[in-house]
Amino acid sequence: MLRPTDIGELCDLVAAFAGKDDRLCLRGGGSKDAIGAPTPDVTVVDMRGFSGVVDYDPPELVLTVRAGTPLAEVQALVAAENQMLAFDPEGLGTTIGGVIAAGMAGPLRLTRGGVRDHLLGFEAVSGRGERFVAGGKVVKNVTGFDLSKLMAGSWGRLAALTEVTLKVVPRPQLQQTLLLRGLDPAAAVAVMASALGTPAELSAAAHLAWHGEPVTALRLDGFAPSVAARRAMLARDALAALEPIDDDEGDALWDAVRHVRPLASAPILWRIVVAPSKAPGVIIALPGAAWLLDWAGGLLWLASDSDPADIRRVAEAGGGHAMLVRGDTALRGAVSAFHPRSPALTALETRVRRAFDPAGVFETGRF
Repeated sequence: MLRPTDIGELCDLVAAFAGKDDRLCLRGGGSKDAIGAPTPDVTVVDMRGFSGVVDYDPPELVLTVRAGTPLAEVQALVAAENQMLAFDPEGLGTTIGGVIAAGMAGPLRLTRGGVRDHLLGFEAVSGRGERFVAGGKVVKNVTGFDLSKLMAGSWGRLAALTEVTLKVVPRPQLQQTLLLRGLDPAAAVAVMASALGTPAELSAAAHLAWHGEPVTALRLDGFAPSVAARRAMLARDALAALEPIDDDEGDALWDAVRHVRPLASAPILWRIVVAPSKAPGVIIALPGAAWLLDWAGGLLWLASDSDPADIRRVAEAGGGHAMLVRGDTALRGAVSAFHPRSPALTALETRVRRAFDPAGVFETGRF
């Protein structure tokens, strides 16, 4: 394992590997190591040496940190200023660079946007061993190509992130979680869609097994008078039975959604993105599966030992795609983590990767 700590050292390291058959696997906190095919014959680059705060301007809602900084440290830093990362990432041992590379947002993605929407700029090292920067350190910025959106969700296959600039947001004064109990997935999705269609401005909506029963959770954030008024908007018709829960239980519930805790012991886990109205059909088509619905049904976490081809066929029928995020070594070696792309999209992705990494230094075979 290689452990560079400055940009020059990393540039030299990558440039040296550009002429070799060996490949480099970029690693942050290691929280996503089990996603993708096993890659025992690659050289791991530990990016945690790139750690620390570069600049933080709370009044401007802009934060610049080195990519190997633990997410927990970033969250503590902004929380001290009563601010937060709007895309609500899960944070079990990950680094902020790993969060960007994986591109996985939490429950607030429904209304606040994803990782790519809050990455203002970055510094990185390409597969040529060259340092480059993109974006900037202001919210409104015009700098040509929007490379930040390419880096979010690139899984370390384009370049090695060394520094990121993020937009942060004020932490809401009040968070209130409202529950409906005992609904099946179809009824829950209908309720979440109905609630989102009101002026109540939900911040999150999910359906999961909670304390042994199915619950549909709706979340309101904001100033206390606003939350009270918006709750009153919801307390009518099919939503009249909404039950508020206390802050501690609400925090625990959304933490469970964010980290998919109800499915933590499942040996196989899929992340399926579909049209919300199609999620109940996916569940019905795969009997025996355990599941959790986030993003009002648009994100389905599924624990199932069904044939992977069947799972992906059902996801496609719902207008979506399925990603394998947990499985044993044999399954991960046989089944691609990513949903198969069309030939045209595969060709486009290949051209983009070659533009950043002509020699395939970061092409480990993991995906």
